Amino acid sequence: MPAVELSENNLHRLAPRPRDCHKGLLGHAVILAGGQGMGGAGLLAAQACLRLGAGLVSLLTHPEHVAASLARQPEIMVHGVVTPAEAEPVLQQASVLLLGPGLGQTDEAVGLLCRAAMRPVTQIWDADALNLLAARPEYFVAAGPRILTPHPGEAARLLGCSSRHIQAQREQSARQLAQRYDAVVVLKGFPSLIAAANGQLLCCNHGHPVMAGPGFGDVLGGVIAALLAQGMPPLPAVCLAVWLHARAGERLAVQGRGVVASDLLMPMRQLLQEWSPV
Repeated sequence: MPAVELSENNLHRLAPRPRDCHKGLLGHAVILAGGQGMGGAGLLAAQACLRLGAGLVSLLTHPEHVAASLARQPEIMVHGVVTPAEAEPVLQQASVLLLGPGLGQTDEAVGLLCRAAMRPVTQIWDADALNLLAARPEYFVAAGPRILTPHPGEAARLLGCSSRHIQAQREQSARQLAQRYDAVVVLKGFPSLIAAANGQLLCCNHGHPVMAGPGFGDVLGGVIAALLAQGMPPLPAVCLAVWLHARAGERLAVQGRGVVASDLLMPMRQLLQEWSPV
């Protein structure tokens, strides 16, 4: 089955919001991210999730990041957590989970990820969540539908091969990941590939080299979480998020080198409004 290119002909739209809409109707995204010394990853993901329309966004992060995160974006509910017991009350409120950006691979990260995986909601696994899954797959059986968002290095660890092999066999690798982990998979790179466990494969030929920098994957995870929180099913949400992310990068490309991940937030908002007006 050949890959289908993402285009305006096959992307889903968010439904317009009713006049009596309130935040409780737009989902609660909970983001487990930001181990010690890595606070930016979780904040970027949470900002993207908030800006792309999730009703409520909670960030579970290392206590050292709480003050800075609130100062940067006070609309995010930021909780300093180290143990699974500290995270549990917020995890129970989640309608969607984003797990892993900057989380680290410490024993504390393992404990938090194990507890989060038990929640029966759609889960996006990124960054260190993928590294932990690759190292200890028996620990992390997700209770809800799972979306994996690896770059080629993470994909190689998940499949037990080299990143060179992943790059040489991108379509095959994306499909293999989706089937092995029974997940929707975004294999990042150019073109980005989106694979479903049933063998369906889509590709995104948009994007630009100015996006080669830190934090862009964290932002993508936040966008996926936002669309899921607003009721879009997993595969359509992933496809629209990848497209918005890539097209926003193209809009920023006229600025040349030095584009940073947080620059994507406003162009993505504008693109989503053009595609799915409120």
